[in-house]
Amino acid sequence: METAEFDAVLATVRDLLDSEVIPAEREIEETDRVPDRLRRKAADMGLFGYALPERHGGLDLSMTEEVRLAIELGRGPIAFRSMFGTNNGIAGQVLVNFGTPQQQERWLPGMAAGEVIGAFALTEPEAGSDPSGLTTKAVRDGDGYLINGAKRFITNADVADVFLVFARTGDPADGNRSISVFAVPRDTPGLSVGPSDQKMGQRGAHTAEVWFDSVRVGADALVGGRENDGFAAAMRSLAKGRLHMAGIAVGMADRLIEESTRHALVTRQGGTPIADFQLVQAMLADCATEAYAGRAMVLAAAREFDAGTDTRLAPSAAKLWCTEMAGRVADRAVQIHGGSGYLRESAAERFYRDARLLRLYEGTSEIQRVIVARQLLRRHAEPKGRS
Repeated sequence: METAEFDAVLATVRDLLDSEVIPAEREIEETDRVPDRLRRKAADMGLFGYALPERHGGLDLSMTEEVRLAIELGRGPIAFRSMFGTNNGIAGQVLVNFGTPQQQERWLPGMAAGEVIGAFALTEPEAGSDPSGLTTKAVRDGDGYLINGAKRFITNADVADVFLVFARTGDPADGNRSISVFAVPRDTPGLSVGPSDQKMGQRGAHTAEVWFDSVRVGADALVGGRENDGFAAAMRSLAKGRLHMAGIAVGMADRLIEESTRHALVTRQGGTPIADFQLVQAMLADCATEAYAGRAMVLAAAREFDAGTDTRLAPSAAKLWCTEMAGRVADRAVQIHGGSGYLRESAAERFYRDARLLRLYEGTSEIQRVIVARQLLRRHAEPKGRS
């Protein structure tokens, strides 16, 4: 996208957040849902397809542009971003990168328009950040497959129209090499969704369990038309998603700094604005410095991703640093707000709860450390190798 065109998109998103989305934060928190009016606005602006190809109705943003958009979206309630994030991210990218032309044509235009919601069904009770323990099975049955198993913590499961389901199609002893992915419509007999999980935070962004009881799909549901590509599809989508999460974390930190600075300027102790207290200034300075570092890091990582020079180490490093950073900023924000920061009507309290999940999904912080270390060791073992 041309720079001026993208800047206009970013300005429009920023205006929507400031004028309508952020003022609706309490409504989203209390009702546990994003209002339909905001969903329609997001769809009209093309946000359900910002990372999907133009030929399928998307905006086809680069990774650098997507990160800049994520930073803006991170300033608002995370449920708003979650509403369309999976379409663009981990679910949509499986179809973009691995789907057949027929599968792409069937699902992507509707996803880009906000008429179809996708869900990324990978996580299981014994297979989270590491899918090698995946037990959901897809067994050949005539000209199709029978899928049996269960998934948990599946974002947008309650409203999804299509599930990108990861299932084992080979010998479990083959680990990640025997995983395939299927596009399963919601109305397929045998597919059922549990009640929404009652989470610590991120109200309005729903997750739930999904069960597959002899779910029969045709061969055309096998993404890419080939078995055993599921692990590669998941990892490629997750690497992109990690950079997006890093951007969200930076935007969240920016918002917390805004809220904390404003509070420090107007709140007095003993007749003196707490902004004059050096220990409060120190906390603000630490927040601003860490957020500045996170912004520089995720933008640099996004540029490398776009160039193809680093699609593994940098996304994990950025996700690790930025999400951990957002947690520290949220903790300081509550401290700066004092007792009022512990009350439910406080943005600091809400972001404190919301920020905690960033360190868990798209791969935990511990998994990101493993990836970074392994990539670092590989590079030193093979100096010319980059991934």
